[in-house]
Amino acid sequence: MQEEVSLQRPFDSRLTRRLLALILPWWPWVLVALVCLLANSALQILSPLLVKIAIDRYLAPGGGTTLPWLEQRLPAEPIAGLAHITLLYFGILAAGLLLDFSQQLIMQRTGQHAMFALRRRILARLHELDLRFFDTNPVGRLVTRVTSDVDALNELFASGLVSLLGDTLVLVFILLAMFRLSPALTLLMLLALPAVFLVTWLFRRAVQESNRRIRAAVARINSFLQEHISGISVLQLYNREARAARDFAAVNAAHRDAYFDSIRAYGWFYPSIEFISVLTIAALLVAGGWQVRGGALSLGVLVAFFQYAMRVFRPIQDLSERYNILQSALAAAERIFQLLDTPAQIQPPARPRPFPDSIAPIEFDQVWFAYKDGEWVLRDVSFRIEPGEVIAVVGHTGAGKTTLTNLLMRFYDVQRGAIRIGGIDIREFDPRELRRHFGVVLQDPTLFTGTIADNIRLGSLHVTEDAIEMAADQVNLLEFIEQLPSGFDHPVRERGAGLSTGQKQLISFARALAHNPRYLILDEATSSVDTETELRVREALEKMVEGRTSIIIAHRLSTIQRADRIFVMHKGQLREVGTHQELLARRGIYWKLYQLQYKDQEIRR
Repeated sequence: MQEEVSLQRPFDSRLTRRLLALILPWWPWVLVALVCLLANSALQILSPLLVKIAIDRYLAPGGGTTLPWLEQRLPAEPIAGLAHITLLYFGILAAGLLLDFSQQLIMQRTGQHAMFALRRRILARLHELDLRFFDTNPVGRLVTRVTSDVDALNELFASGLVSLLGDTLVLVFILLAMFRLSPALTLLMLLALPAVFLVTWLFRRAVQESNRRIRAAVARINSFLQEHISGISVLQLYNREARAARDFAAVNAAHRDAYFDSIRAYGWFYPSIEFISVLTIAALLVAGGWQVRGGALSLGVLVAFFQYAMRVFRPIQDLSERYNILQSALAAAERIFQLLDTPAQIQPPARPRPFPDSIAPIEFDQVWFAYKDGEWVLRDVSFRIEPGEVIAVVGHTGAGKTTLTNLLMRFYDVQRGAIRIGGIDIREFDPRELRRHFGVVLQDPTLFTGTIADNIRLGSLHVTEDAIEMAADQVNLLEFIEQLPSGFDHPVRERGAGLSTGQKQLISFARALAHNPRYLILDEATSSVDTETELRVREALEKMVEGRTSIIIAHRLSTIQRADRIFVMHKGQLREVGTHQELLARRGIYWKLYQLQYKDQEIRR
């Protein structure tokens, strides 16, 4: 899986350019943040120089001039001069605080805007991708793209990208200031940098690997939780809680161990840098002390140099951490852009044909289809459905019944043959325009958080309140809704929790009817409802199929006996076609299905 693959290159310029393009719409704010950063970096260099001036000019006179333009304006009296320097020192601290706050606020807001836009792009892309993509990509991992991976990019934009540049500038400015104060001591301090860089390289390598494992573990946790929470009823029914807990413990342990490795890396990295910095400062103290005693160096220069030396290691530590943030963001960006770059296999044509103005015949012409290469689900299927016909499709599980409707709505494309509506290949239509004319009711009704009216309308602005009420009345749902305190505004929770299966199914019927489709598809729509609800659904069906071409997929043969024609699918082929009585008279596959169901009913009685 993508989460298991680490980046092969430490830096990807193409990926970085695409990352920077995400914040390009907000470039004026980024420019302001950079100005604040440059000013703050420069201010951080001034405070040690003020200390140097205070010592060499007023406390232990004897040092050279450092900032002539400032020293000329300072009073000669020590008390007044120190007071001026103190005010300047606190002014610099206040200005640095304000600049840092402004830069952080601007970049945090910019990062949030960029991530808001990116999440919208990801969701829009997921809406465009066809069902074949979702057949091979677990939901938990796709959720990780929108959550954890986007958060990794947000951390880069909000605190990593500009800070990376800031730490680099501060380090450069500090080294330049130190070299101006004392080239000899600066060279002595630079001797410690190879050890610092070695420790930093080892730390970055360890953390990069642990971060990759953390991201992979988070994706597996999300996938595991999504699967087990969705199937919680089955889990409890078969007493699988203990086994699921053990399985989750293994996934969770991988996440914990990866974090432990990261913690250990941080645990030895910072003390190592501190140890090297203390040794370096001790060496500088010895060398600088000898120079001060010999008169080659002023006390103020030595104190200022020490302040710079204590600051030079912090940007190096921060740079290493920012580099890890950059690596995490690049890995997350790689997966996000792979998702955004995934082409949808179901594409609209360059010049879509207009959909027929009225109900047109549907024709399957020698259709072959396989979800996997060579494993044919449909084999040379041909038939024609006339406008207004009610067609029932029956057959054993796996015979290809649902596949027929998936192909008809072009959720998948056929490998051989063609499907036509009104004599036009459906691949010549825009898929959105094609599906707009279909109303579908599935075996497992899907409801969304909102209200009953929202679930019937489903975002279609052309569906009026009157149409919603009429649809509910026609499917025998209005009486139930009117008994609710809020009526059509009754809240619906996730997956329709609190509603019975029959009520959810009737809402799905009302949804299909309210959109007034030309073609109606019912895929096992009555298989999960009780007998009383099924009777109500049958009454609704008689009204729903009027003036429409209807395709009813059903296992319960009692619901399709009034169909104009019945198609019998067997092992991916259309084996029998006819009315209920005609097919019984043939004593073929349909007759066997009817006998088996009839015997089951007799046994239940």
